[in-house]
Amino acid sequence: MPTAAVNGIDIYYTDSGGDGPAVVFSHGFAMDHSMFDRQVAALSDSYRVITWDERGHGATATPGPFTYWDSAGDVLALLDHLGVDTAVLAGMSQGGFLSMRAALLAPDRVRALIFIDSQAGVEDPANTDGYRQLRDIWMDQGPASVQEIVSAIILGPGDWADWYAKWAAADREQFSLAFDTLMEREDITSRLGEITCPALIIHGTADAAIPMDKAEALRDGLGGKTTLAVVQDGTHASNVSHPDEVNTAMANFLRTLEE
Repeated sequence: MPTAAVNGIDIYYTDSGGDGPAVVFSHGFAMDHSMFDRQVAALSDSYRVITWDERGHGATATPGPFTYWDSAGDVLALLDHLGVDTAVLAGMSQGGFLSMRAALLAPDRVRALIFIDSQAGVEDPANTDGYRQLRDIWMDQGPASVQEIVSAIILGPGDWADWYAKWAAADREQFSLAFDTLMEREDITSRLGEITCPALIIHGTADAAIPMDKAEALRDGLGGKTTLAVVQDGTHASNVSHPDEVNTAMANFLRTLEE
C-alpha cells in the first residue's frame, strides 16, 4: 500500500491520479480514508482524488500526542510528497478541523475548502463527560461494549458491521491519543476571517455531534465566499448516510471553481 514518509510518520494514502484538479479528503474521528469511497467513485473521472489515514487512525500511526496543527502539517506534507502545488481540502468533522488549520498555515496551497459536518469551536461541555466515559469503556473493555453508541453518534442508523470490525482491530493506545487530540483542541472561531478561499459547508440536519448552529457560525465567520448546503436527515457523517446529496453539492461547487 502507498505510504508517504513525512513529519516522522508513515502516512497511508490513496490517489486516483490523473490531470484533474486535486481534491484531498480528510476523515473524521474513529474513521479512516474508506469513509469517502462513494466520493472517490463519484469524482475521480474529473478530479485527482486523494484520501489518507490521519495520525492515530487506520494504517497511519502516531508516535505520541499531537494536535490538529500537526495534522494540518501532515496534509501539506502529503501534497509535497505527491507533487501537488494546490488542492481543494475536503474534511469531515475533524478532517475539517485540520483543513481549516492548513488553510491558515499555507493559504497559497489551499484552492478551496469543503467542510462536511464540521465546526471551528470545541466540544459542547455538556457532552464531554459522556464522551470521556465512552473512551474509558473502549479502552478498558474494547469497542464492542460501546460501538452501537459511537456509530449512532457518527453514522446514524444502519448496518455498520464493517466499521465494528475495524474498531475491534484498531490499536487502543492510538485511539486514545486521537481522542485526546479531539477533546483538547482549541477554538479558532476568531481566526476564521483569515481564511478567504471559497468554501462549501455541507451539514446534516440529523447530525448528533455538531448542531446546525455551528455550521451557520462557520459560514458567517469565514472570510471568503461561502455556501451552506443543508442535507435533510443527514447524520454527522452525511457523506456516508446521504452520499448522493453530498456528492451533488460537491460536484456543483467544484465546477464553480473552474468557471
